[in-house]
Amino acid sequence: MTTLPVVETPPPGRRHAVLPPRHLADLDPAGRRAAVGALGEREFRAGQLSTHYFGRLVRDPAVMTDVPVAARGRLAAALLPQLLTGVREQSCDSGATRKVLWRLHDGALVESVLMGYPDRVTACVSSQAGCGMACPFCATGQAGLTRNLSTAEIVDQVVWLAGVAARGELPGCPPRLSRVVFMGMGEPLANYARVTDALRRLTDPAPAGLGLSQRHVTVSTVGLVPAVHRLADEGFAVTLALSLHAPDDELRDELVPVNQRWKIAEVLDAAWTYAARTGRRISIEYAMIRDVNDQPWRADLLGRLLAGRLAHVNLIPLNPTPGSRWDASPKPVEREFVRRLRMGGVPTTVRDTRGREIDGACGQLAAAEVAL
Repeated sequence: MTTLPVVETPPPGRRHAVLPPRHLADLDPAGRRAAVGALGEREFRAGQLSTHYFGRLVRDPAVMTDVPVAARGRLAAALLPQLLTGVREQSCDSGATRKVLWRLHDGALVESVLMGYPDRVTACVSSQAGCGMACPFCATGQAGLTRNLSTAEIVDQVVWLAGVAARGELPGCPPRLSRVVFMGMGEPLANYARVTDALRRLTDPAPAGLGLSQRHVTVSTVGLVPAVHRLADEGFAVTLALSLHAPDDELRDELVPVNQRWKIAEVLDAAWTYAARTGRRISIEYAMIRDVNDQPWRADLLGRLLAGRLAHVNLIPLNPTPGSRWDASPKPVEREFVRRLRMGGVPTTVRDTRGREIDGACGQLAAAEVAL
């Protein structure tokens, strides 16, 4: 991956006072035309900029030779400002997995991950700087919430990572980004308006957007029930991933504090509503934590909750964070958990543990940078 420039963190008093600059990706096509017109340019230039950014993954005005030289700089300054500045990059899996720590305009830090496989390329992106859900086993949750990301700050992560794939920088992988998962920093549905706008930019056909299939986009949530119901009414066909992590309210109250507001029965009911409206199978995310939520009886209880439902369990071997008391379940325990779920008729897989060598748990790079 190309070496990225580093910027200095703004003074503490100015860190979060200024909104991100407006960007092409914040606007729908009509809004882009209006913005270009307001600059005194012909409105069709908006389509040219969109083709460069979304269709060709280009943001350098010098490359935009179909735009008059006199207009390029003005249009780029107004609609293609730099939103993300690379602070640190790490890679593993022979370069097929890349993790990037970004600094935003106000000094806030977010992370993105690009994962290449022989048949697909997936981007994992952040929707917030930090997270306010306070899950104790999660590095991001323990850092707290800094702020929501703008629509363009979310989309720009994807466009940057799609450009890496397009340049052939992932060895042995396709040159096209095919999937996006909102499983980076933050609770996506706590930044609802911007995340749903980002979904439209990612899935609208080029040049309006990136042209990704909605069925290849996954939005994760800890279970903000009103937002799940709202998402069910949007008409999207994206996959909903529910971070459950416990089948009983007593334990989930501790592991996922929002459970104190919306209990498991209500959260699952919202998920089943989403599945019924969209026809999409719910992905149940379950981090396997040693001696905490990995007991056989919890596997059986989870199986009873999900039996006969349009759901799939994705078990996640916990990636421990430095100094944490939480650790991953032993492999024999994990295998028994899988066996019991499958015996209960629940489709179950274990997530590929990409990125352990590069502080793969979301929030670890940001936490390390803050500690420097």
